[in-house]
Amino acid sequence: MKIALIGLAVIVLIALMIGGSLMGARNELVTEREAVNGAWSQVDVALERRADLIPNLVETVKGFAKQEQSVMDSVTSARAALGGAKTPADKIAANTQLDGALSRLLVVVENYPNLKSNENFLRLQDEIAGTENRIAVERRNYNEIVQKYNTDIALFPKNIAASMFGFQRNDAYFKAEGAEREVPKVKF
Repeated sequence: MKIALIGLAVIVLIALMIGGSLMGARNELVTEREAVNGAWSQVDVALERRADLIPNLVETVKGFAKQEQSVMDSVTSARAALGGAKTPADKIAANTQLDGALSRLLVVVENYPNLKSNENFLRLQDEIAGTENRIAVERRNYNEIVQKYNTDIALFPKNIAASMFGFQRNDAYFKAEGAEREVPKVKF
């Protein structure tokens, strides 16, 4: 009888240790998932700031470059796509489209020396440059947090807790796409 009680106590102790370990792993994964959501929110804020600045940039450039309507239209439609995107993956795709449209807009700017010296445009260009830097920092931070989360749900023993409690891999990373990898051509 005494041996049976000791055996039962050992089994209960082992079960409590395993259960505690699983709950600890689950809690860490919940914390990391929320960190991913928080990091995405920071990226979203920076993207929204850029989207809010774009109409001012477009209107300033329009005044100087009326014949470049197709570029203006592509920037406007890319901004609208970003505004309509709901999921992180959709926003990342729309953001890539906006990056391309903005780079075409900056090429147009190079063709208009008066625009480059306009004080409002210079101030706006500085705001957008600052915003682009913020976006880059937030993207990097987001990607690092997503990578840590994905690594943790794949490593033992957290992978057991992840599968038991329904944690899924998050593949919504920011990646450099085709045109973003090309070296810009600067002509003087």
